[in-house]
Amino acid sequence: MSLNVTQKIIESHLLEGEMIPQKEIALKIDQTLTQDATGTLVMLELEAMGLDRVKPELCAQYVDHNLIQEDFKNPDDHLFLRSACQRFGVWYSQPGNGVSHPVHMQSFGKPGKTLLGSDSHTCAAGCLGMLAMGAGGLEVAMAMAGHPFYVKMPKIFGIKLKGKLPDWVSAKDLILEMLRRHTVKGGVGSVIEYYGPGIKHLTAMDRHVIANMGAELGATSSVFPSDKQTLKFLQSQGREKDWIALEADSGAKYDLHDEIDLSKLEPLIALPSSPGKVVPVREVAGKELYQSYIGSSANPGYRDFAICALMVKDKRVSPNVSFDINPSSRNILEELVKEGHLAHLIHAGGRIHQAGCNGCIGMGQAPATGRNSLRTVPRNFLGRSGTIEDSVFLCSPETATASALMGKITDPRTLKFDYPKVKLPKKTIINNDMLQAPLTHDKARQITLVKGPNIVSLPILKPLENAFHLPILLKLEDNISTDEIMPAGTRVLPYRSNIPKISEFAFIDIDKSYAKQAKDTKSGHAIVGGENYGQGSSREHAALGPRYLGLRLVIAKSFARIHWQNLVNFGILPLVFVEPKDYALISKNDVIVINDILNSLKNGSKLNATLENKNACFTLRHDLSSRQVDILTAGGLINWVQLGPR
Repeated sequence: MSLNVTQKIIESHLLEGEMIPQKEIALKIDQTLTQDATGTLVMLELEAMGLDRVKPELCAQYVDHNLIQEDFKNPDDHLFLRSACQRFGVWYSQPGNGVSHPVHMQSFGKPGKTLLGSDSHTCAAGCLGMLAMGAGGLEVAMAMAGHPFYVKMPKIFGIKLKGKLPDWVSAKDLILEMLRRHTVKGGVGSVIEYYGPGIKHLTAMDRHVIANMGAELGATSSVFPSDKQTLKFLQSQGREKDWIALEADSGAKYDLHDEIDLSKLEPLIALPSSPGKVVPVREVAGKELYQSYIGSSANPGYRDFAICALMVKDKRVSPNVSFDINPSSRNILEELVKEGHLAHLIHAGGRIHQAGCNGCIGMGQAPATGRNSLRTVPRNFLGRSGTIEDSVFLCSPETATASALMGKITDPRTLKFDYPKVKLPKKTIINNDMLQAPLTHDKARQITLVKGPNIVSLPILKPLENAFHLPILLKLEDNISTDEIMPAGTRVLPYRSNIPKISEFAFIDIDKSYAKQAKDTKSGHAIVGGENYGQGSSREHAALGPRYLGLRLVIAKSFARIHWQNLVNFGILPLVFVEPKDYALISKNDVIVINDILNSLKNGSKLNATLENKNACFTLRHDLSSRQVDILTAGGLINWVQLGPR
């Protein structure tokens, strides 16, 4: 049987189940990735499990999100993470070493391996021919403890690429074209696999840009073949021994299909405030600009910065524009210095920030209220920048830099100079001094976890009730993101290891009264959502925070994959409308009644619900496996694990 790349990796890692789309399978995980915004909970979960040492081939923890040290909370958590890495046998990337995804790609990525990360953009590692998936921190903790990763077998969405990108068009425009065609729901339930003759013209870092933003399509992952471009990249990192050839067999089939001619693409831009609102740059050219932001995991390569430097060489950006430069890794920053590119950026008016996520996650560089900000980041959900009433566009480095020069949104093809040609350094800088290797097992056992006053033990969760009689405290629209459920940024993320405190921020930008009302509702409550509920970040705080406040039930038209599983992991029942029109029956503050829950979950997929105050009845459905039903019944994944072997 001819297999595509995704099927080959899944087949070689399959521990349970069959490769039938939408059936639950269990996969062996070779590597894990955690970052500081989610990793603190992961390490607390490992402690709660009583883990002695991690089991996968490699586990790495990165400090890249919470770098602003305005008080004790972030630096205390950095010390906790370092001590946890020493105790459990995990690689530790120090603050300032760079964004997790490009650093992991440079240091640890291996074709044919599986990677599970507590960050939704873990899928970026698919650029090297890995099957890399984002998940909630608790699932990553389970993988670190040696358990399989359970996921529904995805459909394989084949994207055939042909042609070559024209001048002023780059990899970001390709993934924006995917979002233009398929929207933020277009990849749900699928792994997107790229193939075809156009592949050879995309470098490994170009592929990183594309695979990274597969998360914005809702995809389980994105996968590229491992070919000569992959080998070239690994050689540049001194890791050619890690290369294997991995390509689709001749005649391999795909469940879904599309084709893109790279030569026909033009500069594209995503309008505020969704990655799916994509139009050609020429349609919005001329709009006044406040900020142009270069960097992030969605444009992390040397080329992505060097092209900007060459564009602004011997020029000055508009005095009305904040030109923010965010290096993705310390190695790339060193290369930009060595090749003279950083000097061009500084001379042109660039503001240089430390290597890390920074403004992408709302940690600094927030734009002025209502002013246009062009960013090469992966997401532009409302308020994610740190400014509640923001106006963030997503675009390529070329478009962002052209606009910075002109002081308004500009199609780079209209500039009065030729497209600069970036030459890669003859020798890549490899500096791993800020990556701390795991201690030996004997030394690790002597380590005590360092906990500051902001680190609070995980709350104890009760088992699932057999009947619900719950007020509906929120009714939400389509495409509610985890940034709207639990915001990021400097005001919230420092409390990531303090669930009682961070829960106070749940839905705060949607309904400021929610947290207090939920606390006051002692019997628990429910929330109703529209399509694609919980899109975006993998942060499990978006489930655990509301759960701490008494959330027991979420009903939606459909769920984003990672958040749906996070709800299950923390004992919140996720149900969908059998008839989407029944969404209209429900109003905020209605009381929903569901009886015989445990029996209904175990013996079928349908549950009957009534609205007490309206005498309205409707049917709901769960899409849970028997394993997930057991997890929910126990009150969550930690409780289920503590019950022991079944």
